[in-house]
Amino acid sequence: MSLERLRFLADFRFRPRLVDSLHGYCAADLRADVAAGVTVGVVALPLAMAFAIASGVKPEQGIFTSIIAGFLIAALGGSKVQIGGPAGAFVVVLYAIVERYGVANLLIATFMAGILMFVLGALRLGTLIRFIPVSIVIGFTNGIAVIIALQQVRDFLGLKVDKMPANFFSQLDTLWHALGTVNWIALTLGAVSLAIVVLWPKSYAANAAPWRRWMAHVPGTIVVLVLGTLAVALGDLPVETIGSRFGGIPRGLPAFSLPAFDWETAQNLVMPTLSIALLGAIESLLCARVADGLTQDRHDPNQELMAQGAANFVAPFFGGIAATGTVARTVTNIRAGARTPIAGIVHSATLLLIMLALAPLAHDIPLACLAAILLFVAWNMGEWREFLRLRHFSHSYGTILLATFLLTVVFDITVAVQIGLVLASLFFIRRISTLTRIEEITLPSDFARTDDGRRVAAYRIFGSLFFGSVTKLEELLDPAHPLADVVVLELHQVINLDTTGLDALRSLHRLLRRRTGALVIAEPNEQPLSLMRRSGFIDQLGGESAVFDDLTEALAAVRAGTAGRSGGDAPLSSMH
Repeated sequence: MSLERLRFLADFRFRPRLVDSLHGYCAADLRADVAAGVTVGVVALPLAMAFAIASGVKPEQGIFTSIIAGFLIAALGGSKVQIGGPAGAFVVVLYAIVERYGVANLLIATFMAGILMFVLGALRLGTLIRFIPVSIVIGFTNGIAVIIALQQVRDFLGLKVDKMPANFFSQLDTLWHALGTVNWIALTLGAVSLAIVVLWPKSYAANAAPWRRWMAHVPGTIVVLVLGTLAVALGDLPVETIGSRFGGIPRGLPAFSLPAFDWETAQNLVMPTLSIALLGAIESLLCARVADGLTQDRHDPNQELMAQGAANFVAPFFGGIAATGTVARTVTNIRAGARTPIAGIVHSATLLLIMLALAPLAHDIPLACLAAILLFVAWNMGEWREFLRLRHFSHSYGTILLATFLLTVVFDITVAVQIGLVLASLFFIRRISTLTRIEEITLPSDFARTDDGRRVAAYRIFGSLFFGSVTKLEELLDPAHPLADVVVLELHQVINLDTTGLDALRSLHRLLRRRTGALVIAEPNEQPLSLMRRSGFIDQLGGESAVFDDLTEALAAVRAGTAGRSGGDAPLSSMH
């Protein structure tokens, strides 16, 4: 067995938080977890169906996902209270995949994304997700919210549209031409449902009025589903329902089945797979961080990614779609008193029991009510105040946020994140390069020349000497500005040196040597000094006699003629 494989096995760690949470687990913990799990299970029911429909699949597939993936995320995850299931962030990606590749290929892309997420966690790369700038996260989150809201217009207004396209401008065109088919009963039902969801009490505060505390324990989304279903069933309202579009919801989970898989199809699903894996990782770890802030706990990002991977790998075999950590349901779980992952397991069991007992009643659930719920979700998931606050931040922050937002809406989230990361990198490079500067040091007259009359100049460099800032050093090579015979560079404030910066130092050294001069280095930090030694550059300068720990010591050696005795050139490629 290779050394690399042994090292990986030694570093591999799979320990769900559930294992640690069971130590000292008591009856009071169980009561709190069961109460929280039942509450969040009821809350998750309408969201699971709504997200599935918005993603272009059947409503029961959302419930299957919440039951199976939700159980695995809770049982295997790295967070104590996170609730997993279908999420609004996935709607845009999944709908586009269904439109282009079909539902069967969506399931294949989902379980391949599950494998990728598990590998990321196993390789302990969970912390890399945190390197994505917050401007990108806000940008694509707001973009997703806009697209979710736009997709609900058809059902909210009851428009006669057979199938919504995936493209943003095509959606606008389709909705515009269908405005003449508004179903006023569906619109009224949707508007009343939206008003109930918005105005329904949500506070569990102990000082709230008793009626408010009682009503707050009944989710407004469930109230909307119950009232809307009763209105349709009793009034025989001419609106589209789950039954009329999907034929209702089956009672029970589907049998385990293998999606049709072949390598030719899998090769076409590389980008969808990456999209699901990237978005699932980002959403789950962001949700876990939100949960940490509310519970004063600390999640394990690598364990969480492995749990998300396992959930997304298994769920498609039962017809489930992509799942991740969900902020709304996790916060509900916390506020309802959850203490351990047992609450997440109870949430899945609650959904299963509801499905087994009440599935036939879902036939009359009006799609206008589900559209109203998703409109409310879209409004809450967007951080709209960030647009108003852009004037308080830098232009680069605003550019990245707006670019990611617009690209998410107009194209897709994969393109948006890619472009956003490129912009963030370019702005970062520019920012770091502007912080790098070179200042000439005024020397005392007795140090301004060597004992043999050669002119000496000293410069202090600040920042990072890398490919984005070497133009600052190249100013010393400008023929229009005569250079001293001996140049001393004080590098105490240089925190980083790359090979491009090293190449610029070589050019300066060669120019000085052609003029029988010398380059001397003073007070280099560990990283720049290590690179200069490994590349052979120190030897070219004349060995350790050209490197000094103190600027005054370097100037004294230059004056005495004992510093900067050049050696031969060594190619940059000799660095190893």
